[in-house]
Amino acid sequence: MKDILIAITGSDLDFEMARSMARIIAQGENEETDCLAWFDARQGNHSPRCLQCEIKGRPGWEVYGENHGGRLRVSFNDGEYVFIQS
Repeated sequence: MKDILIAITGSDLDFEMARSMARIIAQGENEETDCLAWFDARQGNHSPRCLQCEIKGRPGWEVYGENHGGRLRVSFNDGEYVFIQS
């Protein structure tokens, strides 16, 4: 899986803005993309929500995304928002 790290300064980044940017970035490589998993550190939320555990030191939602066709991991502001895109 390819990691893309993005730092946004000078603007208050919210979840919807970050999700839209992650999708646009993924579409640049493949027009058909889906968000398979995500993490919102501000709200303490992630999806899929049923995966609460860590697997070999990695959060379950991230492992799920990678193992279900994730090809891009787009992380904003040192992990404030993270999206796994197909």
